[in-house]
Parts: sequence; C-alpha cells; structure tokens
Amino acid sequence: MRESVADPLAEFRMVNVAGTERLAIAASEAGVRRLVYVSSIKVNGERTTGQLFTECDAPQPEDPYAQSKLEAENVLLRISAQTGLEVVVVRPPLVYGPGVKGNFLLLLRLVQLGLPLPLACCDNRRSFLALSNFTDFLYQCLDHPAAVRQTFLLSDGHDLSTPDLIRRIARALDRPARLLPMPRSWLKAGAGLLRKTDLFDRLCGSLQVDIGSAERLLGWTPPVSVDVELSNTARWFLREHARH
Repeated sequence: MRESVADPLAEFRMVNVAGTERLAIAASEAGVRRLVYVSSIKVNGERTTGQLFTECDAPQPEDPYAQSKLEAENVLLRISAQTGLEVVVVRPPLVYGPGVKGNFLLLLRLVQLGLPLPLACCDNRRSFLALSNFTDFLYQCLDHPAAVRQTFLLSDGHDLSTPDLIRRIARALDRPARLLPMPRSWLKAGAGLLRKTDLFDRLCGSLQVDIGSAERLLGWTPPVSVDVELSNTARWFLREHARH
C-alpha cells in the first residue's frame, strides 16, 4: 500500500507470476498431483454496490498486486492444460486471526486504547475470512474431486458493517466500543484531504462475496463463527501486542 519502487507491476510479476509459474512447472515435473493457489478477491475488484462478487464476474483488478494475481491465475490454468497438473484457485477477502497485520491490527490497537472512532454512521457490508475457516477450506481443496479447475470465493458467510466489527472486537477485548456519529461525506472529505482515500474505502465501502460455489461443489460451510475467531485473535493480540 506504500509503493517504493518505480515499477510496482514488474516487481509483483517477478514473484506472483514468474515465481508461481516456475513453482507450478517444478511441481508438475516432480509428480505433484494438485496445486491450490491462494489468489485475492482484489482480482474481482475493490468494492461492491449491492451485487456480491462471484467467480463468474469479469475480473477488474485495480492495482499492480491484483493484476499480478490475475496473471498468475491465467498462467496456472495454461500449465494445467499443458501438463495435467490439477489447479484450484482461491480468492479470499481480508483474512483475520492470530498473527493478523495491516489495518485489522491497527483497528485492534485503536479499540484497545479506547480511542473514539468516528465510524458509527458507516452503513456498509464487508466479507471477512477467519484464518481457521480459511485453513479448513484449503484442506478440503487438497483432494476433493469437485475442486479441480475451479475458482472459489470465500468468507465467513456473515458479512459485517464496520461499526458491527468494531463492537465485536471491543467485546472480544473486553473494552468499550467508542463509536462517534460522523456523516459519511465528512469522513470522505477528510480522507481526501489527508490522501487516505484507500483507507476510507476499506472502512466505509462495501465488499461482499458469494460463497455459493464452495457450498454447492464441496459441501463446505464455515466451521468457525466470527465471534469465536475474534476471541482467538483478541487473546493473541493481548499476549503479543497490548503490552508494547
């Protein structure tokens, strides 16, 4: 999110495309039967407006990272057709759980500090994916016959607004949720002035995914609830970060 190179796409391609291609070819030559590739929901796009993302949507990557992930998916499908290597593509949204980083970790810190957050008026919906659910699904993909050459979108199956997420985090941390009402237009204007429009989109925009394919083809349902994984995350956070 803070690019420091002149050509970010070339850097992402070096690892996400070329590196993935070499790995897939080596795996095929070594007799590996199946490769499960973790892509990103960013291949679909950055936001939804009422219609959930599905695996059938035309890709709309908006940054070099997402573009490189889409290119890697296409490379893997080509290698699969040429070699017979079984490929499964998984596009997760934001994954949270013990060890989480980025904006989710920042949110944990802000709630733990008890700082007031002007997000009470954010009436959005976002899909999240618990680490426990993610690993469970990847395990299912290893040998399920219906997973071959499929692309799956994943979530906990319980989309949250930002205020709801903050309240649940606060409950997990045993802290008060200090949410202040501020008009969305004010937040957007302030984010623009601070050149933080990406952060505004992640906090106040919607991004929802349809997990119907995972349910229908693999018979998968998320085994862990949002609140259970948030409790796991809170315990890890309090142990590893709150003391610093």
